[in-house]
Amino acid sequence: MPDLPYKRVVVKLTGESLASNGDPISPEAISFVAGELEEVRALGVDLCVVVGGGNIVRGAQLSKNDGIERVVADHMGMMATVINALALSSILRGRGLETRVQTAIEIKMVAEPAIRDRALRHLEKGRVVIFACGTGNPHFSTDTAAVLRASEVHADAIIKGTKVEGIYTDDPATNSKAELIPNISYEDAFQKQLRFMDAAAIGFAMENYRKPIHVVNIFEKGNLAKVISGEKIGSMIQ
Repeated sequence: MPDLPYKRVVVKLTGESLASNGDPISPEAISFVAGELEEVRALGVDLCVVVGGGNIVRGAQLSKNDGIERVVADHMGMMATVINALALSSILRGRGLETRVQTAIEIKMVAEPAIRDRALRHLEKGRVVIFACGTGNPHFSTDTAAVLRASEVHADAIIKGTKVEGIYTDDPATNSKAELIPNISYEDAFQKQLRFMDAAAIGFAMENYRKPIHVVNIFEKGNLAKVISGEKIGSMIQ
């Protein structure tokens, strides 16, 4: 077993990584992501996952376009993350991994409440802990939840899986001249308002985390394991 730079990580998954071909929940897409997470566990790394819910509901967008109250829309988004977490947990278990889903809003019939000490115990036993419902509060993104959970479980790094290769100077989907930023400090990322994470998440990380955050393309096979193995891909904030 090689000497790995990280022994415990939090992987933040975009909800889009669990969807495919117009289907908000795709068993094939989830199986691909599960395979990537399985590779990480096979390296002996403690693994937590924070799931987004944008493949089903985006609270901010729903409240803006359809007139649903923002707090209600955000709670709907939190419920969407539970759906994603349960689907991912089921497929991981089918691959032989032991998992636990924890939710920031109590839903005792389907998942555990998010209790830090219990999550730490699960990690000690080699289980994958999947966090849903974000922070449990409206107006806070699942990016902020990823930083919060990483701080709570003393993760060595956060890996944010997105649909692009890393952090860019502008949106590469609309600006062909946008350049990849391989390395950047928390302070510069915050001041330049780079949108790989929302400002609240970056600010919280600056004050309470201060460990590396990697941004990589989750749709590229092997990227998670490459980061864990110390390979320089995507972007790193530190």
